[in-house]
Amino acid sequence: MLRLAARRLTSLSSSAPWRQPPAVASAAISNGFSFAGDDSAGDRRSATFSDSDRIFSPYMSFRGFASDSLAPKDDDSFLAHAPATVAAIKNPTSKIVYDEYNHERFPPGDPSKRAFAYFVLTGGRFVYASLVRLLVLKFVLSMSASKDVLALASLEVDISSIEPGSTVTVKWRGKPVFIRRRTEDDIKLANSVDVSSLRDPQQDSERVKNPEWLVVIGVCTHLGCIPLPNAGDFGGWFCPCHGSHYDVSGRIRKGPAPYNLEVPTYSFMEENKLLVG
Repeated sequence: MLRLAARRLTSLSSSAPWRQPPAVASAAISNGFSFAGDDSAGDRRSATFSDSDRIFSPYMSFRGFASDSLAPKDDDSFLAHAPATVAAIKNPTSKIVYDEYNHERFPPGDPSKRAFAYFVLTGGRFVYASLVRLLVLKFVLSMSASKDVLALASLEVDISSIEPGSTVTVKWRGKPVFIRRRTEDDIKLANSVDVSSLRDPQQDSERVKNPEWLVVIGVCTHLGCIPLPNAGDFGGWFCPCHGSHYDVSGRIRKGPAPYNLEVPTYSFMEENKLLVG
């Protein structure tokens, strides 16, 4: 069967009209075309036109160059209804068209958009101001004292149980505070001192709110030691570290300490209540 098919294919190819011998083709060309000025060219052309047409027509239909595009004739109608991406792929071009309809821009200060612009700008500024306010509050609150520190900021003391001539020591902000209930003799002794002779001159009335009560911080002003109450050469306090002597008003009278004992902030809440701090 294969041999029979091969024979039929050979016979068909040999009998094809466009497979003419080279001699016939050259003769047809020489007879069919002539140069201008040849008088017998017209006669020969009319005589051989049918032969050349018979020879070259099948050949030109297979071997010629088509002037039409390979795309179908109704391709334009297809591209018109196709999506933009598909049309761009099917029909590439260097011309770029900007769609003004989808990208419409309004001039600055357009009255139709002025209210919206004001609304957006005002809302944005309000949000920025709220954020700045929140950050400032957070920063200020971070520097404020905590609750435990605020609880130690003040101290309430009951002084009703303190006997005249005795001293009570309490703790306030990590420091000892001396509360002394002075007698009449102590008050007279404190007021009889010549202030000009003191190292740190200060009147007794400047150091007390009530002459009966003296409140001072129990830290020596020399090197921070804690003096002993009801001791020393002047009946007040004595610092055994370096020998500083304080009188019944807490003023330095002898020793290396440069200043008097510090008086803290205090107030009398009631007759028997003292608030330190």
